[in-house]
Amino acid sequence: MSLPHAILTALLEKPSSGLELTRRFDRSIGFFWAATHQQIYRELGKLEQAELIRAIPGPPAQGRRKEYEVLPKGREELAAWVSRSDPPRQLRDPLALRLRAAAVVGLGDVGAEVRRHLEVHAAQLDDYRAMETRQFPPDRHESAEARLQHLVLEAGIEMERFWTDWLRRVDAAVTELAGPSGSDPQSGPDAKSSLDPKSSLDAQSSPDPGRGSDAEAGR
Repeated sequence: MSLPHAILTALLEKPSSGLELTRRFDRSIGFFWAATHQQIYRELGKLEQAELIRAIPGPPAQGRRKEYEVLPKGREELAAWVSRSDPPRQLRDPLALRLRAAAVVGLGDVGAEVRRHLEVHAAQLDDYRAMETRQFPPDRHESAEARLQHLVLEAGIEMERFWTDWLRRVDAAVTELAGPSGSDPQSGPDAKSSLDPKSSLDAQSSPDPGRGSDAEAGR
């Protein structure tokens, strides 16, 4: 998804001023396609110049904000984009990489970062659930438009549920590995991490001469 198409979608749902559009991004669309207010205003100018949107005509009035609506050319562009193909997004998460690094250099303060991420994802999950209760009550019949919007929100709920569940497991594991003192006993520039799979293998002695090579091959 790209920002121009996010803006076209929002304006087709409801013509809006630039200020109102930024607020709508903050409340909903921005949860799955984040953009700064500056980026939104800049993109509005480009879309207007490309004749995909226009400012709704009206008599000038003091304090009246310019509102935008989508032109037929803009609707055609959005419809064409819906049918295009994009490769699935690959996960690139710095926290997962930090955990992998902690396996070879020691835990350090990674536990605090895990808990910070957990708080953020748990709060986002609560926000999504409150939004679902407010916008999609179970006793209300859903139109085709509302059903698709609900599915997008459900995707957000499922993702945040995954992150909170996983981060709780990570937090428990990091706390256990850090030991009773709350600090990683293996951390330090000269220490081998207890999480290092190679050091664990090196520490084992096996009467079977083929066992070590099998373990290395399975890595």
